[in-house]
Amino acid sequence: MSKVAFITGIGGQDGSYLAELLLEKGYKVIGMIRRSSTNNLQNIKHIKDELILEYGDLTDQSCIDRIIKMYEPDEIYNLGAMSFVPVSWDSAEYTFNVNTLGPVRILESIKKYNRDIKFYQASTSEMFGKVVEVPQDESTPFYPRSPYGVSKVAAHYATINYRESYDIFATCGILFNHESPRRGLEFVTRKITNGAVKIKLGLQKELALGNLESKRDWGHSIDYVKAMWLMLQHDKPETFVVGQGVAYSVREFCEHAFSCLDLDYRDYVTVNPEFYRPAEVDILLANPNKVKSILKWEPEYSFKDLVDDMILREMYYMKV
Repeated sequence: MSKVAFITGIGGQDGSYLAELLLEKGYKVIGMIRRSSTNNLQNIKHIKDELILEYGDLTDQSCIDRIIKMYEPDEIYNLGAMSFVPVSWDSAEYTFNVNTLGPVRILESIKKYNRDIKFYQASTSEMFGKVVEVPQDESTPFYPRSPYGVSKVAAHYATINYRESYDIFATCGILFNHESPRRGLEFVTRKITNGAVKIKLGLQKELALGNLESKRDWGHSIDYVKAMWLMLQHDKPETFVVGQGVAYSVREFCEHAFSCLDLDYRDYVTVNPEFYRPAEVDILLANPNKVKSILKWEPEYSFKDLVDDMILREMYYMKV
C-alpha cells in the first residue's frame, strides 16, 4: 500500500521538487495550496494531474484538521511559510502567524488525530543570524536577525517540544540556502541570474543589489529535498543541519553567473543601500557532518553546478 504524504507549500520551490521525489517513490501526494487570483502552480503544472490538491492555509486550523482527517497521511512536510526575509519586517504579525503558529496548528492536529504521523519542520539557517561560531552545526546557539528568523526559531523549539512532550516523530531540518531555477524572482539568486540573462539579451542595462559581501552556503533544492525525505525515514526524530560546508559571497555568485554569459559583473552590478537589511547577516556556513554520517546524504550539485543550472534555465525561459 502506498504511503501518503501531505505537503504544505507544495507550489513553492522545495514543495515542487519534493512532490516529484515522492511521486517517483510511489507516494500518494496531497498538497495544500492557497486560494489566489493569480496562478501560483507554475512549479507543479507538469505533475498537477498526479497530485491531490486541497485549498487551505496555515493560518486556518480547520483546514489543516480537515485535510489530515480526510487523507490520514503517513508523513507531513511543512514547507509553507512567509519565506522572504525582507518582507518579514513589514509584515511581522503575519510572518509569526504563518511561520510559528502554522506548524503548531499541524502539530496540534497530529496530537489530536494520529500521533504516529511523521512530521518534518522546515527550519532555516537564518535562525543562526549573527553567528556566534563558524561553521554552524546542530549545537550552535541561535541569534536571529529578522522577524522571519525569530519566527522560525519559535517554530523550531515548538516542534522539539511536541516531540518530547507527546512522543511525536517531529524532525527539524535546519537547511542552509538552497536555490534553483524555481526560486521566486524576489530572491537575490534569481534576481541575479534573471538580471544577468536580461542584460546579455539587451533587455536590461544594470542590476542593483544590496550587500555584495554577505556570504552564504548555497546548494541546489533538488539535493536538499532528498535530505528532508531521509530525515523521516530515519529510525528516530532528530535535528539535522543541511548544507554544503562552503560559503560564497553574493559578489562571487554574481561573478560566476555573469561569467557564464561571457560578461564581467563589474560592468553591470551596482549597490543600492535600499536593499540592505535593517540587521545584516554576514555569513552562514554549515557543518553538515551529522546529516552526512547518519543519513548518508551527499549533495550532487556544487555551487557552480547550481549557478550554471539557474542560468541555463533562465535562457530557456526566455527562449534563447
